[in-house]
Amino acid sequence: MSIQTINPNTNKVLKSFEEMTEKEVEAKIAKAHVAFTDWKETSYQQRADLLHKVATLMRVKKSALAKTITLEMGKLLAQAEGEIDLSADILDYYADHGEEFLADKVLDPEYGEAIIRNSPIGVLLGVMPWNFPYYQVARFAAPNIMVGNMILLKHASIVPQCAAAIEELFEEASAPEGLYTNLFISGKRASALVSDKRIKGVSLTGSEEAGASIAMEAGKHLKKVVLELGGNDVFIILEDADMEKTVEWAVVGRMNNNGQCCVASKRFIAVEAIADEFIQKFKDKLSKMKVGDPMDPETELGPLSSEEAAVHLADQVKRSVDEGAKILLGGKRADRKGAFMEPTILTDLKPGIAAYHEELFGPVASFYVVKDEQAAIDLANDSDFGLGASVFTQDIERGKRIADQIDTGMVFINHPTWTQADLPFGGTKRSGFGRELSELGIQEFVNKKLIRVSGLNDPF
Repeated sequence: MSIQTINPNTNKVLKSFEEMTEKEVEAKIAKAHVAFTDWKETSYQQRADLLHKVATLMRVKKSALAKTITLEMGKLLAQAEGEIDLSADILDYYADHGEEFLADKVLDPEYGEAIIRNSPIGVLLGVMPWNFPYYQVARFAAPNIMVGNMILLKHASIVPQCAAAIEELFEEASAPEGLYTNLFISGKRASALVSDKRIKGVSLTGSEEAGASIAMEAGKHLKKVVLELGGNDVFIILEDADMEKTVEWAVVGRMNNNGQCCVASKRFIAVEAIADEFIQKFKDKLSKMKVGDPMDPETELGPLSSEEAAVHLADQVKRSVDEGAKILLGGKRADRKGAFMEPTILTDLKPGIAAYHEELFGPVASFYVVKDEQAAIDLANDSDFGLGASVFTQDIERGKRIADQIDTGMVFINHPTWTQADLPFGGTKRSGFGRELSELGIQEFVNKKLIRVSGLNDPF
């Protein structure tokens, strides 16, 4: 397996890393397993202090960490800096609230007394993607470190310098050896690790294929798993939407992170009454986006994460057109060196066309026109994915009623689907299961232990 930093702006290899040997991986798992004995006995305050230290270091080193993100996967530099801030905020959030979230729950049984106590379960394996190299790790690692669990992290092979930097942050914060461990291994080897008895749970953010592989292994070995997989989020525009603001948010929702977000707005569904106005303004804004070097502060759309990703997206567009879709804007690789794709809008999409069913991970928007609100809901739900959705309307109660009818894990009204530390994140259907962030995110990998006290003469 190739573990390399390849700058997607130039497609040049910057740095390569050796995959860890079986002996090296075994030593790291053993160290984490032994270290758990001590870490699970630490106080919540000790765990919080560590997370705060890592968060502080992230902010101090923000410029350098952000540049590494941009070099490895092409995120616009300003957005990379924003990712570092968000990641540090998540670490601080769990440090500040973890003890409260994990407090004993007092029950009121008919006889005696009882509590539910949240206890750590041990060593966890995280398999994380490249599109948010720090944020994805923070939302998995922070709550579980606060619980008292240990973290083994297999990161995406195209962001190895980010992967190593996260481990270095924990080391600089004086984390116990074995608490947070980076593994330079392949995805296939990561799946095989699930069978190891010392690993008690797995969390994966990534593709359906990778999720299915991990889930199969976890099921075979009866281990808890959390999956956040693909999305095909809808962005519904109703006739009473504030059109100027809606179009602004549509551009952000589709093009943030160069279009490479699981929760990016991908399917734009407009009711007939305002469809022409929306698409004209949306197309106009996309057509004027400045494509270029993600290090340049003037750039509005950078490269995809890799040449492979760009080739795949271009092929999805071509297949969709061959199957009957029409190109309203773009549709081709950008005429420049690097892993670039033009801002693209596809229309005339119907069942059976690739873009109707598949997640388009990049700057390609799918546009649909429907008769009315109910048709928009029906189309929104006609997807194997169920991650997020957006509804734009000035009637908030109407928006809430529609949100109740959309089959996704998250629905945002008058905003693209997004994330913050105190909001739960996750989906349904083929978008996965389980939740990350907020109080829900800290409850996934815990032993909810019942402790019951009975009187000797209480009935059986």
